[in-house]
Amino acid sequence: MILPIVAYGAPVLRKTAQDIDKDYPNLQKFIEDMWETMYASNGVGLAAPQVNRDVRIFVMDSSQIFEGQEEQDKGKYPDEPGIKKVFINPHAVELEGEEWSYNEGCLSIPKIREDVMRPESVTLEYVDENFEPHTETFHGLTARIIQHEYDHLEGKLFIDYMKPFRRKMLQGKLTDITKGKIKVDYKMTFSK
Repeated sequence: MILPIVAYGAPVLRKTAQDIDKDYPNLQKFIEDMWETMYASNGVGLAAPQVNRDVRIFVMDSSQIFEGQEEQDKGKYPDEPGIKKVFINPHAVELEGEEWSYNEGCLSIPKIREDVMRPESVTLEYVDENFEPHTETFHGLTARIIQHEYDHLEGKLFIDYMKPFRRKMLQGKLTDITKGKIKVDYKMTFSK
C-alpha cells in the first residue's frame, strides 16, 4: 500500500525516532509499504518519520542512481552499483573522510534542492528486517543517502545544512509546502 508522504512542517519530522523490537505491529507489511511508497514517489530513500511514524526504520536503494548512468560517469563513485537495504534501529558509530558536496532533495520538501556537504563514509550499527545485527561502513552516494535518511530519524532535515541567508530566501517556498500549496505526483499529507 502506498503511504502518504508527510510534508515539511509536520511535527514528526522534528522528533527523534524511537527504537523498536521485533514485535513491532505488522513490521513486515510496514517495510513492504515503505518500499512501495519510496518507488512510487521516485525516491532513493525513505525514513519512517516521512510516513508519519516516529520509529527508527529507513529503506534505501542507491542502485537506482547508477542505472542508466552516462558512460563517462561509470566508476566515479566507490559504491557502484549501489545497494538496496532496510535499516532498523540504526545508530551512527562514525562519520569519516573528507566532506563533499552533492545536490540533495527530499520527498517531504518537494521541489527544493540544495548542495549539502557530508563526510565520505558512515559506519552504522543496525538490525535488518530479520533482526540480525550488523555493523557496516558505507561510502559514496550510498553513504550520502544513508546520512540523509538517518538525519530524518534524528529530527534533522537537509535544509538545516543551508546557510541562514539561503534558507531565508527559501522561506516562502517552505511556507507554501507547509500549507499544501504545492503540486506533486505522489500522495502527501500536510500540517493543518
